Amino acid sequence: MKFRSIALFALSIGLLSCASARKSQQSFSSICGYVYSDDHSPLAGVLVSDGVSVVATDKSGRFEMPYDRASGRFVFVSTPSGYISSSFRGEDCFYQDLQSDRQEYNFIVRKNPQKDLRHKVVAIADPQLSDTLDFAPFRQRVADLKEHAAGFKDNDYSFGICLGDMVGWNHSFYPFISETLASSGIQFRYVIGNHDMTNYGRSYETSFLEYEKFFGPTYYSFNVGKVHYVVMDDTFYVGRDWYYIGYLDETQLAWLEKDLALIPKDYKVVLCMHIPTTIGAEDQDAFQYKIIGDNLCNKPFLYKLLRQHDATIWSGHMHTNSITEIPDDNGRNIMLEHNLGGFCGSWWCGDVCVDGCPPGYKVFSFSGTKLQWYYKSCGFDKNYQAKLYLNHPDYPGTAVAHVWDYDPEWKVEYWEDGKKICDMERFTGADPHAKELFEHPVGFKIPWLNYCETNNLFSAPYSPQARTHELRLTDRFGRIFIIGNK
Repeated sequence: MKFRSIALFALSIGLLSCASARKSQQSFSSICGYVYSDDHSPLAGVLVSDGVSVVATDKSGRFEMPYDRASGRFVFVSTPSGYISSSFRGEDCFYQDLQSDRQEYNFIVRKNPQKDLRHKVVAIADPQLSDTLDFAPFRQRVADLKEHAAGFKDNDYSFGICLGDMVGWNHSFYPFISETLASSGIQFRYVIGNHDMTNYGRSYETSFLEYEKFFGPTYYSFNVGKVHYVVMDDTFYVGRDWYYIGYLDETQLAWLEKDLALIPKDYKVVLCMHIPTTIGAEDQDAFQYKIIGDNLCNKPFLYKLLRQHDATIWSGHMHTNSITEIPDDNGRNIMLEHNLGGFCGSWWCGDVCVDGCPPGYKVFSFSGTKLQWYYKSCGFDKNYQAKLYLNHPDYPGTAVAHVWDYDPEWKVEYWEDGKKICDMERFTGADPHAKELFEHPVGFKIPWLNYCETNNLFSAPYSPQARTHELRLTDRFGRIFIIGNK
């Protein structure tokens, strides 16, 4: 009953205070409203948007913006730091459906009972439930997430974000997915993926309507501590069969420019999208469908906007795990993109992703704007960060390590009989286990499965006479992992 009484209070104040701005319901040219906390206090400086305009509330918590009949479908708040809001329609939801006969939109955000300057984010990508057979293993992996999150510090805030492809085009599974993720005890935010679109339609603009019915806006922002999170939709349906490209339309880019212009310069920016902005150097000059469906075509302007801030990018889509350095035009000011391995692995077939990375999720930890992270493989301890192959038929006479969350700040060493042999040499190749499973897939529900190469493999000369063989890893944060193989 508490939120109901607050909502009635907010509505009554909003109706009185917005009356001066109201024309007839059919002819008004602006929308307005108030943003309150759950103790009835008005909140100043909160960003409110209809997906086109971005404005900040005044000291009385009031906002007003032009009414855009052509583009606007939602009114939403960029939830301020220290507060939380629901991801789903209701009294404390961060968005409301924009209605042609309604001018006032009032919002309530709840005071966060936990500290959020230090917080954790559990990021997953590509659950991609295609049929009911996927429900049981999905529950098991969410149970892994729940158990792991139970070990987080109680006084620090944590939440989750799903980086798209919740389903394999079956929108009726959305309630099951959101309810199962909620059972982890973590509130999730959502990103649209290409498999969440409605395909075989007439245009891009018709592709996201089913998603919006359940999850609301496909692009929005929110704040936690000193971090500004931005969710965008870069899955652009081209109006033919199921085909899509990685592309940000001008409406979103213009909105992003306005949104970022109003956030404090000392905030960290985290951009969350489904399709990665880059898959490495190979996407810079090539222009063919396989490439433009796997990375953001119009990335240069996005990078230009993000480089005005301390920014990082989180994405999914590839069912592989990688961290890519994105330098500026001078080769400096590195920005990192985290492309996450699939939560479903290889579409719920086999026990690894197509690159050999275990299915899992990533845990990002913020202290102010300082960021650390690790990849958590489902069914394994969080220290499980690599596997070691010795004298495998695919790599005879060689010790080969797959370090799935590697970035250039890691140190990868090979030891035998307690002595360091060398720093291992990075190369691109096939993970032997993924190749064995998917080169000629048998017994899987998906006949088109195949493995893909990864550039997170490392090699060293192997001595069969040695009694012990070890992989020693030191990540960029100084954490040491030892993987042994006799």
